[in-house]
Amino acid sequence: MATVAKFTVQADTFPLGALFRGHPDVEIELERIVPTRPALIPYIWIRGLSQSDISSVLTSASQASETRSVKQLDKVNGAYLLRVEWKPERQGLLRAISEMNGTLISGTGTTDSWTFEVRGETHTAITHLQEYCREHDIPISLTSIRTLSSATVGQEYGLTDAQREALILAYNRGYYQTPREVSLNDLAGEFEITGQAFGSRLRRGVNQLIKSTLINTA
Repeated sequence: MATVAKFTVQADTFPLGALFRGHPDVEIELERIVPTRPALIPYIWIRGLSQSDISSVLTSASQASETRSVKQLDKVNGAYLLRVEWKPERQGLLRAISEMNGTLISGTGTTDSWTFEVRGETHTAITHLQEYCREHDIPISLTSIRTLSSATVGQEYGLTDAQREALILAYNRGYYQTPREVSLNDLAGEFEITGQAFGSRLRRGVNQLIKSTLINTA
């Protein structure tokens, strides 16, 4: 049965992690529902950086040992869309995901850590991912594992766990009331992230809900 696993890693474990030291407000999101073969996670979104900062990151990323090239494709509402061509021969977390022959559902990161959600055709695929990481000294922390039959209602709309939690918290605290009963920074504090990062998470969640309900049923 198809199985979904969620795990976290320290930022330095993932190739992109070390590139954003000194940018505490940065939030990186891998493009969702991207098959890991034949291309390894080619698109990423970067939020919380200025144009000069993103130019510096592009230069550093292009020179990293794990990449062949990194290009900026677009800028939308302050977020930068980058295309990354990885070196497939490099061992690491990307190779681990590829070797399990699964699908990357989501991947988000900050300067401290990354959280990934992957889907394997069977539970064995998740086991293979863990074994690969152990064999190559890649420390991952598995936080949840479930079969697709146990997916929550929120996930039916394509929300990530982080987006669902943020939306529920904002609703319960009265953020969507008029006048608002709580500030964005207060909500962000409960997740130990910046107000900018939390606001971005809310907007992406609302966008996904609209896309999955009003747009798809119109």
